[in-house]
Amino acid sequence: MRGFGELEAVIMDIVWSADAPVSVREVRERLETQRVIAYTTVLTVMDNLHGKGWLVRQRDGRAFRYQARMTREEYAARLMREALQSGEDHAAVFVRFLDDISSEESEALRAALRRRSRKRAR
Repeated sequence: MRGFGELEAVIMDIVWSADAPVSVREVRERLETQRVIAYTTVLTVMDNLHGKGWLVRQRDGRAFRYQARMTREEYAARLMREALQSGEDHAAVFVRFLDDISSEESEALRAALRRRSRKRAR
C-alpha cells in the first residue's frame, strides 16, 4: 500500500471529516477555502481514489456521493503495519519508533496495549 499524493491526502481528509457521503461539488467547495481548484481536477482525483479502492460511491441523481472505504485510523494502522514489515529487525523498528513519539503518544500506546491485554484475557 502506498501513501496518498498531496491532493489525494487533502481530499481523503475532507471525506473522513464529513458526517455523510460527499459529492465532488461539496469537496471542491471545501478545497476552495484553501486554493483555487477546478471541479474536473477534484472529479478526476476522486474517481482515481474510487478506482484504487479508497472510496466507495453511490449514485445520487446524475452525480455520485463518495465515502471512505476505511476509517482514517484503519488507513494509518495499515501504513504502520507496512512500515513495520519493511524492516528486518522488528525490535529495532519499534525502538526507533518509540524514540520519536511524544509522551502523550507513548501514553496512548500504553493505554491501547492495556486494553488489548484485558480483551485477550477474557
